[in-house]
Amino acid sequence: MPPFASGWALFLDVDGTLLDHAEHPQAVHVDAALLRLIGGLLDAAGGALALISGRSVGDIDRLFAPLAPPIAGQHGTERRSADGTPHRHAPALEHLGRAAAELVRLTSAHSTLVLENKGMTLALHYRRAPELGALAEREMRRIAAALGEEFELQSGKFVWEIKPSGKDKGSAIAEFMAEAPFAGRTPVFLGDDLTDEYGFDVVNRAGGHSIKVGAGSTRARWRLSDAAAVRRWLGEYLAHCGGRRAARIR
Repeated sequence: MPPFASGWALFLDVDGTLLDHAEHPQAVHVDAALLRLIGGLLDAAGGALALISGRSVGDIDRLFAPLAPPIAGQHGTERRSADGTPHRHAPALEHLGRAAAELVRLTSAHSTLVLENKGMTLALHYRRAPELGALAEREMRRIAAALGEEFELQSGKFVWEIKPSGKDKGSAIAEFMAEAPFAGRTPVFLGDDLTDEYGFDVVNRAGGHSIKVGAGSTRARWRLSDAAAVRRWLGEYLAHCGGRRAARIR
């Protein structure tokens, strides 16, 4: 792992990185210890910490309340800056509504498939039924093709997702890095999924630290084993930051 240093900008994926994956996206829970950790890191980084997730901003706010950190939701399709300014990339969502209706029919026929409608993205999860992975891929490819160039298909761990074209976790990190308080800092991004590879690319090009969580091939330069290891490492970094502040005070 990279040696701890001051001047980091922290970018943290949520599911599979800060939290273990669950069979259903709504089954996860953020405990008090993680809330204290994220709050402490926000303070130590001078606000230069953002959660980068496939979840919506509203869903992340629900999980991490009462904290309100900078967030990139739905793979960068929506974003909240450190000063609270919202940013949205809004394609023709009426077409997405028709796609959602088709997926509702699919999940009604296959109850182990889970549809997550996030507003601007549609995720079809097959974690509870890996044997339906081929069916999920085929149907999502068909629906994405019918939507046209405004939308694109993205794969992840036991999930296929239709999202607006042109935005991803890498573009979200780049947008944050152009703003205060992130600008001029060294970006550090932790993620576990295929969708996080876009962020790793951006961080690598910026000379930062890209950290893959879990097994699998990756373009990240460092690796941690699981969400528990991520929380321990971030706790060590927070202790390091606290030690540096104490030394300055003395």
